[in-house]
Amino acid sequence: MPRRSTAKAREEKSPASNWRTWLLALLLISALVFAGFHWGDVKKFAGLLSKAQPLWLLGALLLQLGTYTTLAFEWRLVLHAGKCRAPLPQLLPLTVTKHFADQMVPTAGMSGNVVVVDRLSALGASRGTAVAAVILTIIAYYASYAVTAVTALALLWLGGNTSSVIVGLMATFFAVATAIPAVALWLQKKGQRVLPSWLQQFGALRELSDMIGKAPTRLVRNRRLILQMTLLNGIAFALDALTMQFCLFALGVHARFAAAFAGFIMASIVTTLGPIPMGLGSFEAVSIGTLRAMGIPFEAALSATLLFRGFTLWVPLVPGMITSRRALKQRKSRPKTAVS
Repeated sequence: MPRRSTAKAREEKSPASNWRTWLLALLLISALVFAGFHWGDVKKFAGLLSKAQPLWLLGALLLQLGTYTTLAFEWRLVLHAGKCRAPLPQLLPLTVTKHFADQMVPTAGMSGNVVVVDRLSALGASRGTAVAAVILTIIAYYASYAVTAVTALALLWLGGNTSSVIVGLMATFFAVATAIPAVALWLQKKGQRVLPSWLQQFGALRELSDMIGKAPTRLVRNRRLILQMTLLNGIAFALDALTMQFCLFALGVHARFAAAFAGFIMASIVTTLGPIPMGLGSFEAVSIGTLRAMGIPFEAALSATLLFRGFTLWVPLVPGMITSRRALKQRKSRPKTAVS
């Protein structure tokens, strides 16, 4: 089998080609800084755990594990369509790494997607198939997100809790939910040609653009795949909303699913549209406000929101650090001049 070309070997050894390694290292540093600055929130979460009903907390934890499993199934669908048989147990740790990357380096999910492409390729997927998995995940995510947003708006309207602000917020979100998948598909079609010549001088941007352009059209525009992945994403949103409801149950508040669902979705939309990393503060404010509007007492809404954020932010922190550190070690130990 032929060895990689000298040019390829030089590219792998260049500083620009190692930017993904630096990204993984940045994730670990960011996690430590993040935990240090928000240690008070960790203690509040621990305090709430000590007072809540344990069976409901266990249920909330299992529901969160379900959200990671649905994402692993999405990738598995694409990989199988691309003739790669990566087993589900190998994909599950990667979902934790992606979530961790998206939280620690808030770049609209781009940091996590870069890690996903790298790790799927290491599991045996072709570069094009790995990128297709990322693009299809983005399309399915925003398609299911739009459906859940419409459902949340309907629930608020039925409860008489809509306003011009909420309608304007929803309109902005739908524009974003349409634009991001459209841009992803456009970039996949254009590849490197979309970059101006002066931007192509930056190795990381050139590699990203080239990477997106390699996604096979037969996968990216496979309607059956998109529908299946959209349904799986919808299940993940439902599991998140159920997690919020279980947090309320753990506090002894028997709230309707509609209240938990509307609270979670509205807070998530504000986080998506807002400039604050991870929606720290804004998620909590909107979640509490929506739960209050749906009839949940203030103290219960506050405590349930803090519990929910603990399950989605603090609980995945340690496993995320472990899987990211393992990925960093594997990347550093990868041979530079492997035989192709």
